[in-house]
Parts: sequence; structure tokens; C-alpha cells
Amino acid sequence: MTEVLSDLRVIYDLHSHTTASDGELSPKELVERAIERQINVLAITDHDTTAAITPANDYIAEKNLPLTLISGVEISTLWENIEIHIVGLNIDINHNAMKALLSSQSQCRETRAIMIGERLEKAGISNAFEGAKALAHGGQVTRGHFARFLVNEGHVASVNKVFKRYLAKGKTGYVPPQWCSIGDAVTAIHEAGGVAVLAHPGRYGLSSKWLKRLTLYFKQLGGNAIEVAQCQQPPQEREQHAALAQLYGLKASLGSDFHRPCSWIELGRNLWLPSGVEPVWSLWQE
Repeated sequence: MTEVLSDLRVIYDLHSHTTASDGELSPKELVERAIERQINVLAITDHDTTAAITPANDYIAEKNLPLTLISGVEISTLWENIEIHIVGLNIDINHNAMKALLSSQSQCRETRAIMIGERLEKAGISNAFEGAKALAHGGQVTRGHFARFLVNEGHVASVNKVFKRYLAKGKTGYVPPQWCSIGDAVTAIHEAGGVAVLAHPGRYGLSSKWLKRLTLYFKQLGGNAIEVAQCQQPPQEREQHAALAQLYGLKASLGSDFHRPCSWIELGRNLWLPSGVEPVWSLWQE
């Protein structure tokens, strides 16, 4: 299969996280790692917040670093009672529509986190909310922070086991989210001048029929692109997502979904697009 990295072999990574949400590197540390990994274009896409964009841009300017930063965000939405993530790329982080939506999302996150803490307290795990909030270092409190707290406190051996035992749907600490709709997210992204991307479509546990239904719905709402490539994917998934992009006339995006240094997910690793798709960056390079 022919690979399409980009024009002039530019290395793009359009999905990454910092300590502003559930990543473990600060904006400065993430930028430094991107430089070390020879990334040319990086999007920071924290969950329901753009707090990392300004400090990252300031650091790039201060050090005159050879890195183009794309202002982004990953918005949590609900569709058919399934949590679906929509990435916004090349957005105006100061646009009122975006600020209003993210403020509402932040309130939902805080309320949910408090409720998770209360449920874990009833299960005999004290101070979980306070512990998760401390690990967030002022950023958005996510289930990932609760998982790290439970591991650190010795309640469970690994983050994956935390979710299986406490935080997955139907478990003791699970609280149903109250996110915005896909339409709300796409509208805010567009009003902020950005591009709406259906994030990691292979992670929702959908059948082929339901994934097509989701992708068509996203397209009908004005969605622009779908994440085709990630650094770690099951066999054939990249080709399947490329086929969805072609079927519904969507651009193709790619990103590591980097959260922390680890052996299997890394900035820029194995990120290329199959032939026959049009890259999402063509939308802001026109």
C-alpha cells in the first residue's frame, strides 16, 4: 500500500494531550518531546479545554522552535448513549462559541468527578476526588486521574484494571456523562473557524454497520474529517477508516493520541495515510 506522509515529508501529529487534561506532560514538556521526535506540525487537543495552547505557543516563540502548533481540542459528546469524541483543529480558542461550550463541558466534568468520588467513598475508598484533583494539577479532572490515584494508593495494580473494576459502565464508580451533542461540538468548532474531526472511530466498539451510521450522521452535521491513522491500530483498521473517509467524502486525519511516554504510543510513530485519501491539513493550507 502506498503511504502518504505529506508534502515534503512533513511529519504531522494532530492528536495529543497535556496536563491541562489527562496527559502527563506539561505544554512545555510536550513541545520539547515533539521537537525530539522531529514532529513538524503538532496539534494539542486536550479534553474539553484549550488551556495548554497559549503556554505552548509562548514557549515555541520564546525558544524559536521549528514547530508549527495547531490549536485544537477534543470535545466529549453523546450519540445514541455512546461517548463519541470530536476533535477540533485550527480553532480560534478565544471565540465566544467555543469558550461557552467548553465552560459548560468543564462544569459537567466537575460535577461528574465529584459524583465519582462520592461513589468510590461509599465503596470504602476515601478522598478519591481530592486525590484525582491533586493529580490533575489544576487541569480537567478525568477518570484517568481517578485511575492513577487508585493505582498509586495500591487499590488496584494497573490503570486498565481500575476501569474494569471501578470506572467502566455498570461498575461502582461509574457515573453516566452529560456531554453535549455531536451537533453542538461541530457547530462550535465551525464557528471558531476550525475543522471537525471524528476521533479514533475504532475505539467505540461499534459494528461496521453502526460505525457507518455514526460516520454518515457526523457528515450530515457538517463534519469535515475522520481520524484514519493512529500509531497503534489493529490490522486493516487504517484501510477501513480510509474507506469510510472516501465513502462519505471526509478528509483524513492522523494522530498518536499521546498522553504520556510509553512503549507503544509515541508522538509521530507510525503515522501515515493510505493512498486515495485527502489529508485534513489541506483544509487550512488552501
